[in-house]
Amino acid sequence: MRVRDFMSSPVVAIGPDRPICEAAQLMLDHRVSGLPVVDAGGRLVGIVSERDLLRRRSNGDPPRRPHWLQLMTERNALEQEPERFHTLTVGDVMTTDLVTVGENTPLEEAGRLLESRRIKRLPVVRGQRVVGVISRADLLRALPRALGKAEAASKHDPAMTDERLIELERQYWLQRTRGPK
Repeated sequence: MRVRDFMSSPVVAIGPDRPICEAAQLMLDHRVSGLPVVDAGGRLVGIVSERDLLRRRSNGDPPRRPHWLQLMTERNALEQEPERFHTLTVGDVMTTDLVTVGENTPLEEAGRLLESRRIKRLPVVRGQRVVGVISRADLLRALPRALGKAEAASKHDPAMTDERLIELERQYWLQRTRGPK
């Protein structure tokens, strides 16, 4: 299975010069938790996530609690938010240390990257252009197909017992979490 078979496409993207309130609205409208950030030429320059939008850029002091929690519990924290959401741009808060995959990347490799990097989505690129996004939710969509293949294998091999199938699945998931040997 390849990334192209399960990636979300077409991609909803945003420019780095757009206000973060526009990014937040796009995420809500399209029910996604992150957006690729592309320049005027359509090249990938970053990614902006819900976390990026909710994270408070500090003055150097460690936060007492997460910024989103402060917004919900401290009245004075909300006073600066309307201005912040209209003056900060996506480029101010986006992540630029990107990990990407290509359309032909094996789905297993994309899953390992998501797990090892502790990220929720990977831009799928063709050259420098974003053609899709593969997320943890997309991997969940791939799971029934993988399980279907295991069931089909058991029907073709009458000696395949439930215990052997369980062991094969255990080895598969252990290999995914440990990475390649």
